[in-house]
Amino acid sequence: MVQLSDRIKNLSESETLAMSRMIRELKAEGHDVINLSVGEPDFFTPDNIKTSAKQAIDDNYSFYTPVNGYQDLREAICHKLARDNKLSYTPDQIVVSTGAKQSIANAVLCLANPGDEVIVPAPYWVSYRELVKMAEATAVYIQAGIGNDFKITPRQLENAITAKTRLFIFSSPCNHTGSVYSKEELRALADVFAKHPQICIIADEIYEHINFSGKHESIAQFAAIKDQVILVNGVSKGFAMTGWRLGYMAAHPEIAKACTKLQGQVTSGTSSISQRAALAAMETDPAHTKGMLEKFRERRDLVIGLLADVPGTATNTPQGAFYLFVNVKSYFGKSDGTQNIHDANDLCMYLLKKAHIALVPGGAFGDDECVRLSYATSNELLTEAIKRMKKALSQLK
Repeated sequence: MVQLSDRIKNLSESETLAMSRMIRELKAEGHDVINLSVGEPDFFTPDNIKTSAKQAIDDNYSFYTPVNGYQDLREAICHKLARDNKLSYTPDQIVVSTGAKQSIANAVLCLANPGDEVIVPAPYWVSYRELVKMAEATAVYIQAGIGNDFKITPRQLENAITAKTRLFIFSSPCNHTGSVYSKEELRALADVFAKHPQICIIADEIYEHINFSGKHESIAQFAAIKDQVILVNGVSKGFAMTGWRLGYMAAHPEIAKACTKLQGQVTSGTSSISQRAALAAMETDPAHTKGMLEKFRERRDLVIGLLADVPGTATNTPQGAFYLFVNVKSYFGKSDGTQNIHDANDLCMYLLKKAHIALVPGGAFGDDECVRLSYATSNELLTEAIKRMKKALSQLK
């Protein structure tokens, strides 16, 4: 009999990937499922980036790459950070990885020891919890509810810090709620961290280019804590390159060196073709993303307007990403006569089977009262999905 490690047995399956599997099964049975669980833009990679990748193939970029990424790509990332974010980094502070998820995993595994505490604002992205678990550290959650736009306060942060605190992980714009921390809010958090130089901050900024607030703000901009920050970004969301699997971190040289060491034993360097494509993305004017941004803003406003006509639901008005985190607690304890709704997971399964619309239960992100809805699809499908949702929810008594 196969004996699996405790490490893998204690690891949970990604709820978003589990939902994708169920959707495929229903579609295979012939059902018309509208998928609002997906976490990727429904746009195509820009032509100039695809052209760069094709040229790389013709130029025989087919050999192993440096573990931390090609030198010219790391230089281009430094230029992008200076141009767009007014942040100064050198190539030895950049590590290119197989997606931003690997960048985050590298940082967690290089910085957290068993028994260390990692502060995670909740709601959180599903993998934060599991990566902390993989490092055998302890996650300390700070609840941030809809009343505060799903953002924590400096007082909450200070109260969560102990002598065991080693890491803090957050995203802005936020993966699941779309909430965006302002410069003033980030400064207030930075003031707390400045008093605790032993704490490193993993700042997940993968949704930088999908920001409706006007300007992306990075917590790395505050000089007093810059060396504590591991800035994580990539090309998947802003440039519609999810399948290219390329992310990067910018960090203190010692941290970057450690992550390169770890990555060298796990995956080595990222795909050569993806790196040449990413080089083109880094050199692309950020204004190129405005068309996609405005389309997402239009969809956000459409869905918020439609949900206003669905009794028993509540949401904030997110300033980034392409999700709504909808409070559905009012439906708990109800039934359609055959299926009882105890929590968000039950409600998601009910909507999947009854209305053939796919959402992700909020428990995956640390808030059992909500469901995550992605509006990274067409206006027509969004309108039909909310219509189906309203009808199915009206049958719960």
